[in-house]
Amino acid sequence: MGKCAENAIPVGQQRSKVVFLAIVLMNLWVLVLMVLETLIALAISPLLLVLWLLATRWPVSKIMRHFIWMYGRVWLWIVSPFIRLKVTGTDCSRHNGPYIYVANHLSFFDIFFLSAMPVFDVVICLRSWPFKLAWYAPFMRWAEYVDVERLPWEQIVQRMQRLFDEGRSILLFPQGHRSRDGQLGRFYSGAFKLALHFNVPIAPICISGTDQMLPRGRRWMSP
Repeated sequence: MGKCAENAIPVGQQRSKVVFLAIVLMNLWVLVLMVLETLIALAISPLLLVLWLLATRWPVSKIMRHFIWMYGRVWLWIVSPFIRLKVTGTDCSRHNGPYIYVANHLSFFDIFFLSAMPVFDVVICLRSWPFKLAWYAPFMRWAEYVDVERLPWEQIVQRMQRLFDEGRSILLFPQGHRSRDGQLGRFYSGAFKLALHFNVPIAPICISGTDQMLPRGRRWMSP
């Protein structure tokens, strides 16, 4: 008994090893499958675009928003072995728009989790840096995502006028950047100015827990 007790691994140490292995497995799983998903999407997107055009007669921008939404749905499946996702209060999304969705911002992956929304035809307004990601930038531009950092306010208003006239909804992160400590930061006023200017209702989205998966400043994911 004495020798067994001496050789036994403390419970805390065992738990640490299990957590470490889970983190390694998660990062390998998500990274490999995400790269595969992206490569497959890049390869088949021209064919899918033609098929979607023939089948739906939608404009290219709407088809691209649908592609991006489906890409996000596949990503949700990829992370599902490690992440518990709960979505509530989506009733307003099923009503006719347009809406101005405003979401808090905790993690790089927030925009991926937004594919859990029941609607896909939403134009996302972002800062400039995502448009520099070579494998995503063309699709974002074809989807008419808005670079709010590059465009002057007058051009943003013109873009919004056209989108709202077409019945499109938009989504913004009014904090402007990811939270540094998981707390809700100061909001910029742009989304609310647009709501007042165009008399379009605001639909708030609360994102919780994504900072535990990948907080700002960290380079690996955690379950």
